[in-house]
Amino acid sequence: MARHRGPQSKIARRFGEPIFGPDKALERRNYGPGQHGNNRRAKKSEYAGQLAEKQKAKYTYGILERQFSNLFKEASRRKGITGEILLQLCEARLDNIVYRLGIAPTRRAARQLVTHRHITVNGEVMNVPSYSVNLGDDIAVREKSKSLEVVTSSLANAGERCEYVEWNPDTMTGKLAAIPERTQIPENIKEQLIVELYSK
Repeated sequence: MARHRGPQSKIARRFGEPIFGPDKALERRNYGPGQHGNNRRAKKSEYAGQLAEKQKAKYTYGILERQFSNLFKEASRRKGITGEILLQLCEARLDNIVYRLGIAPTRRAARQLVTHRHITVNGEVMNVPSYSVNLGDDIAVREKSKSLEVVTSSLANAGERCEYVEWNPDTMTGKLAAIPERTQIPENIKEQLIVELYSK
């Protein structure tokens, strides 16, 4: 199955950012993992910086190399700024939209809800996390899944949603209302470095 199953805090500490959500381990030890993590002062090469940015994006969205490479090829084919289009494609993934709507507390939880057939797209059950959501598609929680504790608690604790998604609490449905602009995507990813890496 296309996902990282290893320790999350270790990855977050490597990048120095809570890319999987709030992390107490990162707060306590905000330096790299391993016995030399607190003493690494070596200057990174240009390639190392580009590679780290790609890895950060992959871990953030829960995508493995082949899928991410295919997304980059698709972004390259489209008109516009390649890096921005790449992030827009990542944001349009079904598991990410479920997370952005507040149905799940994390992208991992959103992925699990999708694969366990708790989510519908335009009334049809969809169990493919990488499904690309189109503008106006109705994303909903299945009728028999609306009382799931993970769903109810996540919706109760959901903060302010991104501008490009809309959520109707009465019907428990949402949708991708607009293609997000780069300024609307909250992830701290330097997409230009990823473009430079793939362009070598």
